[in-house]
Amino acid sequence: MVTVRLFGPARELFGAPICTLQATALDAVRDELAVRGGPSFAALLARSVLWVNGEPAGADAALSADDEVAVLPPVSGGC
Repeated sequence: MVTVRLFGPARELFGAPICTLQATALDAVRDELAVRGGPSFAALLARSVLWVNGEPAGADAALSADDEVAVLPPVSGGC
């Protein structure tokens, strides 16, 4: 099972900081999360970046059972 960690507003909209999924590619993780999280979460997910094991990864990145995916929503900052 792939472990998915959610941060910031993604965690709030999804309703949990972590979940596990059966997936072999990053695009499958994104699709499953969108279904599980509902429309508001799916909208945020579309603007979020997904990393695998602490590194940026493309949508077609292959996953193994011990991988960790991080959902990083867009952020803003400033003074």
